[in-house]
Amino acid sequence: MSVAFRRESDDEHMEPAFEWPIPVGPNLVTPRGLRLLGDEAARLADAIANAADEDARKKLLKRQRYVYTRQSTAEVQGAPEADIAGIGSRVTFTLNGAERTLTIVGHDEADPAQGTIAFSAPLARAMMGAGVGEILDYQDREDAITIVAAEPDPETQA
Repeated sequence: MSVAFRRESDDEHMEPAFEWPIPVGPNLVTPRGLRLLGDEAARLADAIANAADEDARKKLLKRQRYVYTRQSTAEVQGAPEADIAGIGSRVTFTLNGAERTLTIVGHDEADPAQGTIAFSAPLARAMMGAGVGEILDYQDREDAITIVAAEPDPETQA
């Protein structure tokens, strides 16, 4: 019998279930970032224990593996220096004539809508290590960013 007429199982045609992607590079976090990972691990443990069906449980286990990996590889960063942009800094800067304020944090606690960006984001990379008053190049433009203020964000140290 030809292979073309053989019925294969439906599982062979399903999309593979991938793990959560781990960002490349070091896992630098603020003290708050490590605490948030711990809170997420506890929440996931409760959700797994109360999972109604196997598919939901598998998704939760996948997320739990990600969180445990991020916890075990976390490199907690101390409070940044005053007047220098770094991980845990609240940085006020001008870009394209508009003044903005952002806090630089680790990957897992970054939320641009809440004013936090990951240290690996292009904007954060441009500002890291810069001091107040420095004028920086950004996106192939000279003098694009001016650092107005940089201070440790107390929320990231809690």
